[in-house]
Amino acid sequence: MNHAKLSGRLLVVMALPQESRGLLEAAGAQLLYTGVGKVNAAAALARRLAELRCVGASPACVVNMGTAGSRRLPAHSLVACNRFRQRDMDVSGMGMPPGVTPFDDAPSELEFPPLFARLPQLVCSTADSFATHLHEVDGDVVDMEAFALARVCFSERVPFACVKYVTDGADADSAAHWQAALDAASRSFASAYAQLAGVAP
Repeated sequence: MNHAKLSGRLLVVMALPQESRGLLEAAGAQLLYTGVGKVNAAAALARRLAELRCVGASPACVVNMGTAGSRRLPAHSLVACNRFRQRDMDVSGMGMPPGVTPFDDAPSELEFPPLFARLPQLVCSTADSFATHLHEVDGDVVDMEAFALARVCFSERVPFACVKYVTDGADADSAAHWQAALDAASRSFASAYAQLAGVAP
């Protein structure tokens, strides 16, 4: 994908304004805030894509930027994710492996071509829970929206990319560390957007 042609055709999707702190708006990004969790994320993105399609303005790419926890990476790491799993889908009572949605044609792990080539390409595991020491985790980073956004893009055949800023260790101190890291996260997202949109080296 030609990055120079992306500016103005990216749809940046985030859960909360706190993750941008106005910096992406100031950079001219087309932004969608979905709210927290898989249902809010899927519903908001599907609605926006339908609205854009109706006016002939479908995005060249949907880019999820958001915070995440990780038990494998240090806090304040900026990473790209191009594979996505749903860690709280559990139909093992029907003999299916965890993460597999019954009667769904989509694969349980969704994969997209890398867009942020300079960043590590990792696996994001999504669930409707804010991961702490009480939760089982899978994947390199954990969040609450990315798989749902990826699933919508998979169905709608829209390119999808994802950048995550690791704010916490998905442990007992996650909530405090998440709050403390939001300023740094927003600056990292603004820098990543500027590079992708071709307005920074």
